Amino acid sequence: MNQSSTGRPWLLLGLLSTSLSLNLYMVTNRPPPARAGLTDSPAAPSAASVSPTAGAIRVPVEVVDPSGVRGPEGQMSQERDVKLTDPDWNVLDEEVTHSLARTFSNAESEHGSALSAVYSRLFHWDIDLRRDLRKGDRIRVAWKKGDEGVEIAAASLQSEKLGTTLTAYRFTRSGDDFPSFWQKSGVEIARRLKETPLADYEMVTSLLKDRPTHAGMDFKVPIGVSVLATRSGTVTRTNWNTRANGNCVEVRFADGMLAKYLHLSKTGVRVGQRVQTGDVLGASGNTGRSTAPHLHYQLNKGNRVLDPIDVHGTIARSIKPGERNAFDSNVARLDALLGNALARR
Repeated sequence: MNQSSTGRPWLLLGLLSTSLSLNLYMVTNRPPPARAGLTDSPAAPSAASVSPTAGAIRVPVEVVDPSGVRGPEGQMSQERDVKLTDPDWNVLDEEVTHSLARTFSNAESEHGSALSAVYSRLFHWDIDLRRDLRKGDRIRVAWKKGDEGVEIAAASLQSEKLGTTLTAYRFTRSGDDFPSFWQKSGVEIARRLKETPLADYEMVTSLLKDRPTHAGMDFKVPIGVSVLATRSGTVTRTNWNTRANGNCVEVRFADGMLAKYLHLSKTGVRVGQRVQTGDVLGASGNTGRSTAPHLHYQLNKGNRVLDPIDVHGTIARSIKPGERNAFDSNVARLDALLGNALARR
């Protein structure tokens, strides 16, 4: 055997040793086999990094399991997409340049006038928008065009005269037939008469002070809602001057004051009849000189027109304690719809 032939086994053993070492390395460093439901694809993005879907907003929500137990330490520890009930809300944010009507019309040519009318009804309890609105004040409103006209979900008015920002959030309190507008504190914006001609209604659309030529208080309410006697008295007239008043009822109180209920769909009392507080006089309507269903309520004594607010007094309702969480969630959703602008002011 020569030198070359005796070295070949060592060369072969070297190659085999190298191959064995390579195989052992690959086996010991191979990833574990995939289990059911797992993949080797990149990790999915976290909830906080996922862009909201169209028509969705993101607000912090408390984690609650089906049993009602809070999440870790009961904190607002997770975000969830909250779908808006209607994706068609528009947000208008404008500085007041002239009158409220012109500001809205300049910003929204098609629906500005109607939007101005609805918006003004929210805040006329706290400010005279004809006299006290100033250039540089700021209006912000989430609105849409609905089947019955312009609808508002939330609004604010940053007023230089008041030195504060008024806010309004739409919410339906349990037991109410209609939604109303509330401050963030949970107090209703609109005052309600202590002695009321309607058990419930959508909103007060006109106060006595709103228009110099308007002699009463208007309540937006659908056709057919019971109209009530605000005090005990005697029915003195029904259905007079129907071209303007439509179906109507007049009641004289004990002190000689006259209460007039106009634009009814029907009357349910007769002249000379005695009525007690809360008795049904008729049903709301849209008769006479009326452009939409409502009740016109008017008080007169002699030749004087009296303000129902001064005569009957008012109350301000509050959100019930048991639905405070639902109300706060609604406010958070509406603030998000407005871009959280109200929360920053």
